[in-house]
Amino acid sequence: MSQTPLKLLFCCIFLCLFVCSVWRAFTKAYLPGADSRETDRYWTIATLMDAYFGFLTFYVWVFYKEIRWWPRLLWLVAIMLLGNMAMSSYVLVQLARLRRNEAASSILAARNP
Repeated sequence: MSQTPLKLLFCCIFLCLFVCSVWRAFTKAYLPGADSRETDRYWTIATLMDAYFGFLTFYVWVFYKEIRWWPRLLWLVAIMLLGNMAMSSYVLVQLARLRRNEAASSILAARNP
C-alpha cells in the first residue's frame, strides 16, 4: 500500500480535529454565564468526532490485515457500531490465531490469510 492515501487520511483527521478544537475553544460556551446545555453540546460533538476518528484509525490496521473484502466490510460495520468492544474482539481473535510460542507482537504486521 502506498503511503500517500495514509498521509492524506491522517492529515484530514488531524485537520478536522484541530478545526473542531479551535471552534470549540472560541464558542460562547466559555464565556461567563454561558448555558451549560450549550457547553455540553459542543463537547459532545468534539468527543464523538474524536471517538469515531479513533475507530477509523484502528480500522486502517484491520483493513491492512484482512486481505478479503468480506471480513473488511464486516469489521468496519462492527467497529463503527460497537466501537471499543469490536476493536478488543478483533485483537482477541488475532491473539487466538497465534501459534503457541509466537510473540504477540507478530500480529501487528502479519496479514490474515
